[in-house]
Amino acid sequence: MANDVDATAVADLHKLGYQQEMTRRRGLFHILFTIMAVPYGLSAPFATGLIGGGPAVLIWGWVFVSAFIFTLALSMAEISAKYPTSGGAYYWCFRLASPRSRVPLSWINGWLTMVGVWTICLSVTFGTAQIIVAGADLIFLGVTLICTALGIFLNDILHYIDIVCACWTILGVLVMLVCLSAKAAAGRHSAAFALGHFDPSASGWTPGWSFFIGLLPISVASMAEELHNPTVDLPRAMVWSIPLGFLQGVFFLLPILFTLPDITTLLSVASGQPIGVMFTLIMGSKGGGFGMLVFGIAMFCAVSISSAASRATWAFARDKAIPLHAFFARVSSEKHGPVNAFLLVTVVQLLLGLIYLGSSAAFNAFVGVAVMCLQASYSMPVLISLVNGRDNVKDSPYSLGRWGWAINSIAVLWTMFEMVLFSMPAVVPVTRVSMNYASVVFVGFATISAVWYMISRFVLRVRVTAYHLCLDGRFYYTGPPIPSESTQPSTESVVANEKKGGTLED
Repeated sequence: MANDVDATAVADLHKLGYQQEMTRRRGLFHILFTIMAVPYGLSAPFATGLIGGGPAVLIWGWVFVSAFIFTLALSMAEISAKYPTSGGAYYWCFRLASPRSRVPLSWINGWLTMVGVWTICLSVTFGTAQIIVAGADLIFLGVTLICTALGIFLNDILHYIDIVCACWTILGVLVMLVCLSAKAAAGRHSAAFALGHFDPSASGWTPGWSFFIGLLPISVASMAEELHNPTVDLPRAMVWSIPLGFLQGVFFLLPILFTLPDITTLLSVASGQPIGVMFTLIMGSKGGGFGMLVFGIAMFCAVSISSAASRATWAFARDKAIPLHAFFARVSSEKHGPVNAFLLVTVVQLLLGLIYLGSSAAFNAFVGVAVMCLQASYSMPVLISLVNGRDNVKDSPYSLGRWGWAINSIAVLWTMFEMVLFSMPAVVPVTRVSMNYASVVFVGFATISAVWYMISRFVLRVRVTAYHLCLDGRFYYTGPPIPSESTQPSTESVVANEKKGGTLED
């Protein structure tokens, strides 16, 4: 049965213009929990929620954001069910946009995706290191290299690690729920405090805006070409991850908010990461066990995010959109996967991590721009679909039907609003250190991408160990392949050729 499903997936990928190069080992459960890592996702920016207003922002912000992100997940699920490739959003832009605009739009979207996945990896690995210790430069180096080693050398068993991650996350949330609720060494709060206390004084913003500044985002990732049945499982994972993640978040937040120590004490932690101190105060003793629970979840998340980023990088290189594309598009082996692309992700993380040594404000800008780039790349194909009257997704296996217009519109509007949020500093008045430079970095990357594409008359070819160094996107990048969809290749022919690799010729 699995072989039949894989053969169908290979044939569907062939119709989209690619031959099978990755090994299909994953099912729905393998990716469903690994794209959430909710306890880590809520722990890393916990201080921002406290600054923005405290318990009310954390719990109701979680409800609010989950509802709106759900519309984006539904919108992406509809498109991904029809085009289940590792290219993701940039491929969707190419297939949904008009022939005249599809190449530049997919190019810009692809580079927004690259910047987003590289910097979100940086955010996760550095945030994981900060859970252990402040001034986490060496720990960050260790976390990054460990994630790379696991992602490369254990590539063939990562789907089993995904299951361990899911179990670790669920058990961790349950353990914290029971232990924190039972101990409560720092005292207990009423429901009015845990669910309604709102104090924006630490932020300096007006109360309404302070609430939004404290909201927390959710990120979505996928590994389409390694799923057994991506047409079904990929959209399900995107959609189901939101309500399941929401429930995890509620069970994680409620015991903390009902036993929350003094907020001023938590905000005075030198590292800006109060989660460890908070566990210690609630338990009345060193809360290292809880810190290790969150650290374990964070490590699993870092491995998963890094692996997903390597696949996104590999897919973009496969379509000749990054320098040395032939090198980074190589799949080293069935066992190790796209090693070169994985190493590129690692090098980019380490180089960006060095920025922290010179300027924490500049480093935070790269972390903030990760969400902005990914949200922009996710919403672009949804917006293109809306502009085209949703004609291209009417036959999607995961159709939103008559609700599609409303769901897509809400998703796009929310994304635009969220990008404004991530351009704002957490506190006012603003200093050179507390200023949020994410919008500057975002506009800078988008401009560089567009200019790079447009300068077509200045083409430079340089041979570097038999590979072209592409300094002009328009010269090389013509977009993903679009084979004829009128005929479907036989399963036998696809399976026979699936190990040859590369894209199909038009």
